[in-house]
Amino acid sequence: MSNQKKNEYVAVGGQALMEGIMMRGPKGMAVSLRLPDGTIETQMKDFVSIRKKYKFFNIPILRGIVSFVESMISGYKLLMESAEKTAMDDMQAENESKLDKWISDHFGPKMMAVVGFISAVLGVGISFLLFMYLPSLLFDLANKYLAHGAMDMWRAVFEGLIRVVLFVIYMALVARMKEIRRVYMYHGAEHKAIFCFEAGKELTVENIREMKRFHPRCGTSFIFVTIILSILISSVVSIAFPGLTANRLIWMITKILMLPAIMGVGFEFIQLAGKYPNKFTRLLSAPGLLMQRITTVEPTDDIIEVAIEAMKACLTGEVPEKTAQADEEVSEE
Repeated sequence: MSNQKKNEYVAVGGQALMEGIMMRGPKGMAVSLRLPDGTIETQMKDFVSIRKKYKFFNIPILRGIVSFVESMISGYKLLMESAEKTAMDDMQAENESKLDKWISDHFGPKMMAVVGFISAVLGVGISFLLFMYLPSLLFDLANKYLAHGAMDMWRAVFEGLIRVVLFVIYMALVARMKEIRRVYMYHGAEHKAIFCFEAGKELTVENIREMKRFHPRCGTSFIFVTIILSILISSVVSIAFPGLTANRLIWMITKILMLPAIMGVGFEFIQLAGKYPNKFTRLLSAPGLLMQRITTVEPTDDIIEVAIEAMKACLTGEVPEKTAQADEEVSEE
């Protein structure tokens, strides 16, 4: 398949799913999944960003906020869908616990939606406690008992560094789970396929295998850029309005209110970093690229095949028939 010239910029992005990949390109959103029978199923998804419907939502900064919200909503739905489609029904029936059976009997086909909603609520709550409340609490304790109130001006920096440490530890622990490692392999294949396309090379397993798996436009890099920006902006705000940091609750609410603007700025930086790589963008992207050593894993050839299907579909809008898995699979690295 012939791609664009190397220097011609075409925005292509994606997301790793359970045994699959979503790719978003000029012809729309494509989802390719490796089904339990070994075939690859590819579908085009109806998705039109509100940014295309209303120009107001496409202005700088605001478009980053809109893009983040849309990605969270669509990403969650696709993740639940992929988990349901790629589940081994026979194996699930054999290993079904009494609790699983009770949920299945009472909720029927809505079981995945209910469990997913509960998981999402718990996830948001845990994220708030880990990355908002805990860093603020640790600072207050250190400032009171170790520094005797002398660290007030360093609150934003202290909390930001604690947040980075907690995030790295959390992601490293999650990466040890077998199912998550598979998702990270699809994440690596997604990045490699995008690099191959951007290099203007044919989308083949051999070409994609040679590509890097660390991409500057990755969501991991976005998180780190957001953290760095939050440290800088929070430092300025805490110095300009010292009364905001006196109360932990008020300070956390203030940070939450600033978060959309920070994410909007972070989105603009990530787009520029992918489009115009230079020393400055590489420097700020470096922490996120390093973190991708945890959140991406070298994919096997059968996983790369799924990435190829998704990439071709989002570029052409054409969906191939189900394709069978190759007889010989490459063992995991």
